[in-house]
Amino acid sequence: MSLSPAASRQLIHTRTVTCNAYKRDDGLWDIEGHMTDIKTYPIPNEDRGGFIPAGEPLHEMWLRITIDTQLTIHDAEASTEHAPFAICPNITPAYRALKGLQIGPGWNKKVKELLGHAAGCTHHTELLGPMATTAFQALYEELKKQDEANDKPPAIMNTCHALADTSPVAKRLWPEHHKSAEKVIPLENKDA
Repeated sequence: MSLSPAASRQLIHTRTVTCNAYKRDDGLWDIEGHMTDIKTYPIPNEDRGGFIPAGEPLHEMWLRITIDTQLTIHDAEASTEHAPFAICPNITPAYRALKGLQIGPGWNKKVKELLGHAAGCTHHTELLGPMATTAFQALYEELKKQDEANDKPPAIMNTCHALADTSPVAKRLWPEHHKSAEKVIPLENKDA
């Protein structure tokens, strides 16, 4: 289903985020994120010669993380191609701090602790959310095999309402891990 027809309007800003996953020949995986912010009008900017022309990126950032099949980061590299301030690229080495982290529960909290606020670049750090999702999508079959081998519920279970352990989708795909909705006791009625 598409969005409803829009009111009369004028395009002002476009943010584009692209994430790609690559299986490497050495068994590791590269997840690359790229984002741009582009205005449809020139904006004043002292650090870039007085103004940034319409259509030229205000922001253009790249981030690559190299992970294994356990979703542990082996390497991380950030790059700033375009930024509003000359000092913006100076923060890119901070993203090496991601080495050793594992994508999974608590990921967003760990990222914010390491690279939030002045410890990182807002735009690079924001890329890590869709990059983590891209990693799960890319490694889905591998993660599925690991879960099945360990008789664990799929890692994707309970990540959205359609994949809730009480849903008809879970009942169809993973009957051994499905929970009957009748057996689930809401917290507010737990003592009733």
